[in-house]
Amino acid sequence: MNETTMLLTLLIKGMIIGLAASIPLGPIGVICVQRTINKGKISGFLSGLGAATADTLFAAIAGFSLSFIISFLEERQTIIELVGGVIVVFLGLKIFSTNPISQLKRNKRKKSNLLEDFMSVLLLTGSNPLAVFFFIALFATAGVISHDQSIWVNLIALAGVFLGGALWWYILTSTVNYFRRHFRLKQLWWINKISGAVIFTLGGLAILNVIHKVFF
Repeated sequence: MNETTMLLTLLIKGMIIGLAASIPLGPIGVICVQRTINKGKISGFLSGLGAATADTLFAAIAGFSLSFIISFLEERQTIIELVGGVIVVFLGLKIFSTNPISQLKRNKRKKSNLLEDFMSVLLLTGSNPLAVFFFIALFATAGVISHDQSIWVNLIALAGVFLGGALWWYILTSTVNYFRRHFRLKQLWWINKISGAVIFTLGGLAILNVIHKVFF
């Protein structure tokens, strides 16, 4: 495999990882959908880029500290899984109880601030450092980043992660923007309820899995 082919392969693998990290429609997805419907495609897309940027930072932490973090993860795996499950449960409850109807009405009274849209989702995504462990698992499986490679080669893979995330948010916000006239506030209410319930369930299952491993 020549160098160009290797770099292209790393870029594509990075894009696949970026897509895998972004596609699940969690709270960030709900926010981007809401902003696209309420403020337009650019607002929704820039919000998504905030998430893609935070994911890329997490991927960099995971990639350039891979061996150390894997060791840390293996030693404290049960505690990390339990804490992660609890965080997801509370996140699900918060999403479930949020009323997007009143939120959208408040947003309509405010002038759109694209930098604020980007930064708010960047900080929100960055508030979940457990995402680092998700990238550890993906990098370890795909063999994307290695300490034997030069930093520039690894940066190609990280660029792929960002591009993959950006591609997903562009597709999502473009699709939502296309159908935005058909969206109603009541449908957004159901999106929050369903997303919150699903996230709560996933967190509960994670906690039950830890309990099963420890006591059974």
